Amino acid sequence: MAPKLKVPDVEKLKFVQRLCDKNSPYEDFKDNDEEFVLAMKEITTWHIENCDFYKKLSISQNFDIEKIKFANDCLEIPHLWAHFFKTHEVLSIENKDVFLHLTSSGTTGQKSQIFFDEWTIRSAQRMVDSIFEKYNWITSNQKCNYVLFSYETESSSKLGTAYTDNFLCKYAPVNKAFYALKLTGSGGHEFDCFGTIEAFQQYAKEGLPVRIFGFPAFFYFALERMKKLGIKPIKLHPDSLVFLGGGWKGNADKAISKEDLYSLVEEMLGIPNDRLRDGYGSVEHCIPYVECAHHEFHIPVWSRVFIRDIETLKPLGFDEKGFLHFISPYITSMPAHSVIMGDMASLHAPDTCGCGLPTPYFRIHGRAGVSKNKSCALAASELLKGKS
Repeated sequence: MAPKLKVPDVEKLKFVQRLCDKNSPYEDFKDNDEEFVLAMKEITTWHIENCDFYKKLSISQNFDIEKIKFANDCLEIPHLWAHFFKTHEVLSIENKDVFLHLTSSGTTGQKSQIFFDEWTIRSAQRMVDSIFEKYNWITSNQKCNYVLFSYETESSSKLGTAYTDNFLCKYAPVNKAFYALKLTGSGGHEFDCFGTIEAFQQYAKEGLPVRIFGFPAFFYFALERMKKLGIKPIKLHPDSLVFLGGGWKGNADKAISKEDLYSLVEEMLGIPNDRLRDGYGSVEHCIPYVECAHHEFHIPVWSRVFIRDIETLKPLGFDEKGFLHFISPYITSMPAHSVIMGDMASLHAPDTCGCGLPTPYFRIHGRAGVSKNKSCALAASELLKGKS
């Protein structure tokens, strides 16, 4: 079902094309290193040639692309920090080729301004297609009801989270959709907790599978309120699916463990554990990282993940905590092919998971330091103030 896509320049980006055309998300990961390196050399050259800022950055670091021979050498490719995009707009395409413009922030805070050409966003969406297909989550013949713990959108919305959650609705026909974060009419949003609970109850009566997407904090808050009100647990259709994203960020003081959240979902909504998944991604790096059946974020073939020491930025080994560093050649629109996030994480060997997927996985251990920059989840968390 994957659409046919073409890179902006077939001659200069042939290995980028070949890598991103792969539709088996986790197969042949190790055997793919040589092709991955060639694709990264192509995309790095692309950004040097098409983005004056990135060209100057590469020169300032005395970067020599011919020294990139193995996957670990990709650490030498000049990187940018995710928060860089909150204060700078750098493009490797002409303005006329901007297909989509998304921002990372919600109601307040600095916004990452991310610009996509058609190849970049369609390529990332096709990766999601491949992962949903692998897990048999594409049910074109089965209507579903939806509860979206994301921002109700206006037609002009550029919010990345709202765009993503609406995109995810394409994998099963929409019968009804309920937005938990309602537009207030004055440009803001308000969390509709009681409306959310009523939607759960109504959907249970209707008997269709229910798909629940969005921020885990709001989902937890709704379930917690159900318990406080003494509302009896309900039983949603066993083919229902929970796919969360965005993390807890500014709600760290309210956060519960993933295991406890999933246990609460099983208790209050009756959705089986293997249908409860989390996703990690951002507008600065749109590669989809989706939990396996054992709830770990395995790395798909289209990217590589490194962990950097928080003081020296030296690469760390398995099981060590540091900055999360993503590398992928998929993006032609901006020099975001090597991005260090503000999250603390650790990388782990594939055989320590037990789910059977052959690729390494990472775990998120929270944000590194305190910053005035706010992500979608952090801005959304402000809506919870005074609600609990």
